[in-house]
Amino acid sequence: MSKPVRFLDTRPLRESRPFRALWAGTAVSQLGGQIANMAVLAQVWDLTGSAVGTGTIGLATGVPMVLFGLLGGTLADTVDRRTVVRATAAGRLLAAAGMCAQALTGNHNVLLLLALVAAGTACGALGAPARRTFPVRLLPPDQVATGLALTNVSFQVAMLAGPALAGLIIARWGFSAAYATQAAAALVSLLTVICLPSLKPQGAAPQGKRRPERGGWRIILQRPTLWGSMATDLSATLLAMPIALFPLVNEVRFDDNPQTLGLFLSAVAVGGITAGLLSGTVTRWRRSGLVQLAAAGIWGLAMIGFGFAGPLWMVLGFLAVAGAADTVSVVTRSALVQLETPDAYRGRVSSVEHVIGVAGPELGNFRGGLIASATSASFSLIAGGLSAVLATSIVAAVNSPLRAYRTPASVVEPTGSETAPAAATPG
Repeated sequence: MSKPVRFLDTRPLRESRPFRALWAGTAVSQLGGQIANMAVLAQVWDLTGSAVGTGTIGLATGVPMVLFGLLGGTLADTVDRRTVVRATAAGRLLAAAGMCAQALTGNHNVLLLLALVAAGTACGALGAPARRTFPVRLLPPDQVATGLALTNVSFQVAMLAGPALAGLIIARWGFSAAYATQAAAALVSLLTVICLPSLKPQGAAPQGKRRPERGGWRIILQRPTLWGSMATDLSATLLAMPIALFPLVNEVRFDDNPQTLGLFLSAVAVGGITAGLLSGTVTRWRRSGLVQLAAAGIWGLAMIGFGFAGPLWMVLGFLAVAGAADTVSVVTRSALVQLETPDAYRGRVSSVEHVIGVAGPELGNFRGGLIASATSASFSLIAGGLSAVLATSIVAAVNSPLRAYRTPASVVEPTGSETAPAAATPG
């Protein structure tokens, strides 16, 4: 009997060449994306000198992400998903090249820059649902969560290293070099996707038959494990998202020290990376529904602690715990959603998961800011954390299939039809 893996489980990288290529391309693309995000923020600030101007970046990314994400779900359940991701990866490469060109030519029109940002985001969102279905098709079921954990670790590393690397590149070579780095990363990502095998939807509808977007929503609502998992995620992000409160907390407690503000973000990333490096144990726990519920509850408790904490070390400690809980929740939720969804629906269900994952944190930040403006940052954090714990407890109480869900040791594709998707049965 093989010894259980207690640290980062690297079996997917060792045993699946297609997944290894996908992971490498995704990791490089994530780092390039973080560098570009920092460059866009800095360039928009240079062009406008306005917080409203930098705020429009969220509009340029949020709107196309929601609109094209939903469209991408239907597309991913209609044609070969590899083809979708190839085309959208090429689109992101062209958008990155355009951003590099506008910087090289000394562009002073912020609308042009935002249009290129929106174009790149639209391409990414269009391909995201198809891309999300890749691990469950490339890996055996007992390695799906492990593969997602590896991808999450690379994302956390990119979040930690990307902004610092972007600062160095911009200071030495300017915005064009940062965007050129993104374009090079997008090219690597495209090349790795080209090498993947064909990934046509299994159990697809006959050619010419319309595959309505609502089919994804319907199967989510009819499968308690799916709606319960997504409701758990919303309970944490919508009710207890702290990022928008970081500047206010820093001003009130730490004299608006910019270095301290940077430590807040770093602490979340460090917690996420640590959880990822220790994910070998978590991904082997088959009670993934229970694990997600527990992680969401810990996130809420960490926000309560953050709201009460005074010393910097305690603040950073609670944020690191929150980052670790978030990583565990994301990995377990993503694996559960992919394994519990029939392949013919995976694109549309993934698009809903993608939109929830994007909209939940943004709306949660907005909610937190509104409450803090009327009360205080501490009250907003504590009330949000308590609300998240309560909402997660309610989901756990009413959704016994999610509590009892076990990751299958071997997969049998769930069956379902356009007219009557079958309900999920916990293992």
